[in-house]
This record gives sequence, structure tokens and C-alpha cells, in this order.
Amino acid sequence: MRLAHLHLPHTTPFSRVSHLQQALTTRLLAHKKLTSPGSISSQELSNPSTTLSKTPPPPPDPTIITFTPNPVYTTGRRDLPPSNTRPPSPTDPNFSLPAPLEPIRSLFIPHGTHPAKAEYHPTLRGGQTTYHGPGQMVAYTILDLKRLGLTPRCHIRVLENSVIDLLKSYGVDGFTTEDPGVWVKPGPGSGSGSDEQPRKITAVGVHLRRNISSFGVGLNVTDEPMWFFKQIVACGLEGREATSLQGVGVSGLEIGDVADAFVEKFVGRVNADFAGNSLGEGIDEVYRVTEEDLMNDTRLV
Repeated sequence: MRLAHLHLPHTTPFSRVSHLQQALTTRLLAHKKLTSPGSISSQELSNPSTTLSKTPPPPPDPTIITFTPNPVYTTGRRDLPPSNTRPPSPTDPNFSLPAPLEPIRSLFIPHGTHPAKAEYHPTLRGGQTTYHGPGQMVAYTILDLKRLGLTPRCHIRVLENSVIDLLKSYGVDGFTTEDPGVWVKPGPGSGSGSDEQPRKITAVGVHLRRNISSFGVGLNVTDEPMWFFKQIVACGLEGREATSLQGVGVSGLEIGDVADAFVEKFVGRVNADFAGNSLGEGIDEVYRVTEEDLMNDTRLV
């Protein structure tokens, strides 16, 4: 199996990545429907009298999108009211916000010639409210879990362990707790004792539809996101703080290099833990694609 990696090198609107992710998810779902037992298309494929039977369409390649969005707060399904189905309009002063973001409403409103400090976007991923923005490496995995031999729980474990492997390569010990995400011990200079609670360095939140995954992880690389995290109760975890690689003593990293390293660790985890388990395929190759490559793919429907 080949894995496509799209890295967007500059900060980008969250809606742009959402559109790409939706297009890729739709393509995978369309292929699954085409080849699922009982569908008209699959019956045509299995009928010897049809020419299609000789050329079944190959499955689309899984894709990882790595990027850094403009400052944005996103809500998962647990914080999403039924009526909150779209981002607020800057021209509507009474736009609807979920309860966790209501105290910081002013951040989403332009003031004179100054743009809003952040955007808000509701999503269908699991979890609650979090922040993404400059100083972060966000990775969205658009995969057919069945093809990889992953259960939903294994998928989360692979994402978390890939981050832990990545942190280890930088000399940082990451771990999981009863709370979601990846955590680390407070770094040097935090001004606290050794008994301080772990700090969250990576958020994990995914969405599944017919075992097609979307969304993924957000890893804090620099301290730039910390002010934005302090404005909310991130992921609903009262009293828990966020940190970054810079915050635990690892500075000078480029987001693109961290993104490449994460993809490498993800592939390594999939191949080491699940390839050859008779249920799924391994990943033989990672190749780079551009946004134009993806959007010009005629299989994107």
C-alpha cells in the first residue's frame, strides 16, 4: 500500500483543510460503496459478462495532511449544540457559540480595522473544545481502517504511540493517561515541584464513518499556542495545562520537519504493530503530493 502525504508549508485557513479532508473522505466512501457486497456496481464487477469485471477500480490511497492553521478554536461532538452546525458570521453580532467558548466571544469579533484574533469551527470529531494555530503541527489521517487492519481503538492507539515515538526521538518522554491525548512531565523552568500534574502536549480527536477516518492529532511545537489555550478549559479538563516541545526544552524545530517525522513514526507503528496480522496491509511507500494533485484527481467526487 502507498500512503500520500500532503504538507501545507504555510499557515492556512482551517476551512481550506476541511474541504480537502471532506473531498478525500468522500472519495474513500464512494469506493467503499462501489465495491461493497450487494451494491449494483459490485454486482457488475463480479458479472463475467461485463467488461468491468476485468478492471475493478483500485482503492484510493490513504492520505495524511499535515499543516498549521490560522488561529482557530474547534469543538467536537461533545460540545456541539444541535443548532451549531456552521462557523459564525463576522457580520452577525448574535452568532451562536457553544458554552465553552461564550466567555471569549470577543476573540471571534473584528474590532475596527483589526481582524478577529481567532476563528471558530464546529467539527464532527470526538472530544470537546480545543485550539489549533501557529506553533502547532496538525496531522489529519484519511484512512480506510479495514484496509489497514485497524479497529477504532487501535487507530487511536497508533496515533498516540506515533506521537510518543516522535517525542522520544527528541529526548522527551510522552505517555497516555486516563484522559485523552499525549502528556509529558513539566519541563525545566516551569517553576513547579516534581509533583505537578502532567501537561498535555498533543490533542487527539477523530471521526469515523464506515471505518473511514478523518481528523487526527495536534502537537504543540512552540509556546505560541499557550496564550490561546489559557483562554479555555481545553478538552473539558479543568486544572490541566498544555505545554509544547519548546516548553519542555526542545527548541528550534521546523514544523515541516516535525510533520515528516510524525508520518515516518506513524508508518513505522502501523507496519510494526499491524502489518502482516492477516487482517490488513502494510504501508510500503510514502509519497509527497500537492494540493493541486489531490484536487485534480478525478476520483475526488
